[in-house]
Amino acid sequence: MLKNIKPLICALSTASCIFLVTGLAQADRMNRTIRMATTTSTENSGLLRHLLPRFEQQTGYQVHVIAVGTGKALRMGRDGDVDLILVHARPAEELFVKKGYGMQRYNVMYNDFVLVGPKSDPAGIAKSKDAAEAFSRIAQSSSLFISRGDDSGTHKKEMALWKNSGATPPDNRYREAGQGMGKALQIAGELNAYTLTDRGTWLAYVSKLDLKINYEGDPQLHNPYGIIAVSPERYQDTNFKGAMNLIEWITSKEGQEMIGKYHIAGKQLFMPAADQKQAVALQRHSVDGHN
Repeated sequence: MLKNIKPLICALSTASCIFLVTGLAQADRMNRTIRMATTTSTENSGLLRHLLPRFEQQTGYQVHVIAVGTGKALRMGRDGDVDLILVHARPAEELFVKKGYGMQRYNVMYNDFVLVGPKSDPAGIAKSKDAAEAFSRIAQSSSLFISRGDDSGTHKKEMALWKNSGATPPDNRYREAGQGMGKALQIAGELNAYTLTDRGTWLAYVSKLDLKINYEGDPQLHNPYGIIAVSPERYQDTNFKGAMNLIEWITSKEGQEMIGKYHIAGKQLFMPAADQKQAVALQRHSVDGHN
């Protein structure tokens, strides 16, 4: 009987060791994976493909990017489904932090929104004195307008601009794509319609479209991007250390220089926006824990 027990104990011990080693390996892989929800504009523009390989090579982390609209990215953060978010709807970002879902918002970069549409500009928006007038002219014309319609940062900005203009096109001339920025631009191109887009995605897609920028330059079209780590106090299984490592890198001199040097067809897509105050704040947040 004892002869049979010994091999059994050894087998169980071996199985336990294998299980333990496998579990530790899986845990280590999880700790080296950072889940980031971000906007389709950062994905469509190619910026993340430019930035993340350098970060991953230097740190050993792997960043799993989930490109969605800003609204959905914020919801994923609120649900604890990601470790950090990189989005562009500042009032919503600040509310996200105020309610305790995120630790702190850091400036990363900015560009601007532009109104693009038919090269003939049938609504005459190029003559507008501001963005509100440009939207009003579109509403009063017979032109189509393609909306993201997806609660993204671009969609939120569009809604605010329509509200400022005091007008919207009738339903038969207002189409909601429910898609990312790249797809919305493609639809606008196919239908020879107007749409609002961030400049980065526009520059990435302009060579494929028979559209042009019809209106730009209003300060209301400023488009800042912020990055926020999801609160480990609310979600204890979040990879806060990995998230803060990525935030620290993307707001560092190297990360900011790479953002500034990212060009398509000789044109800069994003302007770096991290500042010294952020660097001081980051030093207060240990990447090994939190306050």
